[in-house]
Amino acid sequence: MSETDPFDEIVAAETDRDPDLAVIEAGSRTLRTQGAPPEADVPARPEDPEVDKALREVEADLATRWGETKLEPSVSRIAALMDLLGEPQRSYPSIHITGTNGKTSTARMIEALLGAFELRTGRYTSPHVQSITERISLDGAPISAERFIETYQDIKPYVEMVDAAQEYRLSFFEVLTGMAYAAFADAPVDVAVVEVGMGGSWDATNVIDGDVAVVTPIDLDHTDRLGETPGEIAVEKAGIIKQDATVILAQQPVDAAQVLLKKAVEVDATVAREGLEFGVVSRQVAVGGQLLTLRGLGGEYEEVYLPLHGPYQAHNAAVALAAVEAFFGVGAQRPDPLDIDTVRKAFAAVSSPGRLEVVRRSPTVVLDAAHNPAGARATAEAVGEAFDFSRLIGVVGASGEKDVRGLLEAFEPIFAEIVVTQNSSHRAMDADELAAIAVEVFGEERVQVEPRLPDALEEAITLAEEDGEFAGGGVLVTGSVITVGEARLLLGRG
Repeated sequence: MSETDPFDEIVAAETDRDPDLAVIEAGSRTLRTQGAPPEADVPARPEDPEVDKALREVEADLATRWGETKLEPSVSRIAALMDLLGEPQRSYPSIHITGTNGKTSTARMIEALLGAFELRTGRYTSPHVQSITERISLDGAPISAERFIETYQDIKPYVEMVDAAQEYRLSFFEVLTGMAYAAFADAPVDVAVVEVGMGGSWDATNVIDGDVAVVTPIDLDHTDRLGETPGEIAVEKAGIIKQDATVILAQQPVDAAQVLLKKAVEVDATVAREGLEFGVVSRQVAVGGQLLTLRGLGGEYEEVYLPLHGPYQAHNAAVALAAVEAFFGVGAQRPDPLDIDTVRKAFAAVSSPGRLEVVRRSPTVVLDAAHNPAGARATAEAVGEAFDFSRLIGVVGASGEKDVRGLLEAFEPIFAEIVVTQNSSHRAMDADELAAIAVEVFGEERVQVEPRLPDALEEAITLAEEDGEFAGGGVLVTGSVITVGEARLLLGRG
């Protein structure tokens, strides 16, 4: 193996796979080249009391609808709404993102890259960390509360018409999706970056035909709705792959890759796979993030600084870069890579609130929205690499429908002690129930219970300081996006 091209090593490793994939891949075209907006933080509540009141009324109205965990797998309602609105989602090209973990970070990176190349972007992601307005972004920043309210009022009559005609009312997520697509058309945007809510085929976002379909790593989550193996889950997620689209595949379990590649063949989609057509050539830990060399569809991009921690974020960056290259036709219509200085500028400006986000020092408090075992394993690895904690205290509040035992087992090696708590959501697992599982995983002597999140944070900080202010203790708050969002508010961010 050549020592002059590190990417050859990636290719060699990735080709040692199930030979059955060769049959599928033989029929699939591949992309192989021959030859940013300012950082946007999470918005606070509106300062104007009247605007805040109006926003709360919209939030209360939306809360009367089915929540995001209650689903009727169909796109008939959202399709009816789009029809009444004049098909706004067809007025701009789109990049559609599915997968189990990394979707929001990847969407933010794609948005930053497109913005750096002077395209007006719309981004739709979920769930939100603190403010519902985060879900709909224009030009790299959440839309204002005023615009959110206006958009809701604009589409509300049409929502009510669909409600009256359908067996079930539009859900919370379906209405927000309609708002996003309408806001993007009204802006108007040059390109929409859209993250699925759950699955793919019947997800409300899937009334778009994405020019580029991105699939981040698939793992086990929402198994009661999507399937019990990565392959079964991939069947639903493959639904975003449309006729003649370009598909950007992150590294996948073999059974998931088989399903995704088969779907690509069926619709004559072009495929680029991490580890073959693109990937991470090298990465070095740097102050506040990491320094990357990425292999894109058009060649290598060296000395790319990414202000996010963890190997998984480097892989997200490779996927995002390939998606934007594909959107611009790199590797297909044009062989030249994207401008390296623009790429560097875009990645250097990326932020991802609630993803290994440091919100306090002395002791260091880190927030991370890992909520399933795969995400927790990635976070645990990244914490070990990016931070030199002598003693790490976990604050964990999880949702009841998740694989909580798997989540806790992933964190057990890095937590000296764990403070079990619960967030304010009706989906939150009871703190005592969570503690019972934690005791089985950590042992009784390493588990404390503080049902109120403010008390849990205070206790964890006290535990981290036990060995002295400069001893290197830290706190990681995790288990749920809602837990992280509420902790972020309590710690004075937003």
